[in-house]
Amino acid sequence: MSTIFIIHGAGGHPEENWFPWLKKELEAINPENKVIVPQFPTPENQTLDNWLKTFDQYENQIDKNTIFIGHSLGVPFILNLLEKHQVKAAFLVAGFTGKAGNKFDDSMKTFAQKPFDWQKITTNCKKFTIFHSDNDPYIKLEKAEELDGLLKTKVTIVKGAGHFNKSSGYDTFEILLKAVQG
Repeated sequence: MSTIFIIHGAGGHPEENWFPWLKKELEAINPENKVIVPQFPTPENQTLDNWLKTFDQYENQIDKNTIFIGHSLGVPFILNLLEKHQVKAAFLVAGFTGKAGNKFDDSMKTFAQKPFDWQKITTNCKKFTIFHSDNDPYIKLEKAEELDGLLKTKVTIVKGAGHFNKSSGYDTFEILLKAVQG
């Protein structure tokens, strides 16, 4: 049994994109899986402190079998969590650290524009999988490659996937499901 967290991005919510589909699929594959898709304050009150306060209610459900899945701003949020929690795996979709290089940088700076403890992060999570598109309009591929180097993993480039959101045709995400299944 695993507790699996799916973390949305800026302006996001649990019922958008591929999140409901993935939750349903993961629960169907193993009914003992507990899949949690929290709602974080966004875009108003979108700060790392506010997201961490929202996440406080789930802290006791994180253990060495936990899996984190993050989309966009959910990726640096997960990196912040990995500085203090040991988990089984992290799947990072359209992620970044530092400045994303888009109009949302100011609202995301508390999450990503900071020094991370990469040693602690890679000690606390041994398995990272990064998915990025070759045509993401918000996060350049270079940001995924930067993460790849810091986490010592490999980017899976998905052609034409945009920002892996519904407007890019992503209300399902088969390759992510297969990756989570191992």
